[in-house]
Amino acid sequence: MTDSATSYGPFGTTITSDDIIESLDFFDSWEERYQYIIDLGRELPAMDESKKDDAHLVRGCQSQVWIETHRDGPLLWFEVDSDAFIVKGLLGLILSAYNGKSGDDILAFDIDAYFEKLDLIKHLSSTRGNGLKAMVGRIQDAARQADTS
Repeated sequence: MTDSATSYGPFGTTITSDDIIESLDFFDSWEERYQYIIDLGRELPAMDESKKDDAHLVRGCQSQVWIETHRDGPLLWFEVDSDAFIVKGLLGLILSAYNGKSGDDILAFDIDAYFEKLDLIKHLSSTRGNGLKAMVGRIQDAARQADTS
């Protein structure tokens, strides 16, 4: 595991998108699933307060969300935070699919199919769903930029 992998937490390394799908399938109710998602958010490494600025703010989210992209060779790592516990958990779900991947791999990953397997979108309010799309869009934009630099 690289230094980047250990710096950016377990998402994308020891917690993968397949792990998330398997774990959520274990729960019988959406109340239990929401609690699991919130618990995932608690595993996000803390983001330095100085990075919680307009440059890192994701527009289109009901809550405040910040994303910073770091490159380690061809791999992208994301430092994230939110002021809402459930959104931190949603960020964990996203990072499990994207963290430590190349720009090409990020863009090739079928995020919609992933969310469908999680049965997630229909259990979020429309504003949370739009925020989720905005977070994914920010990461996909970073992946596109990484492939052109």
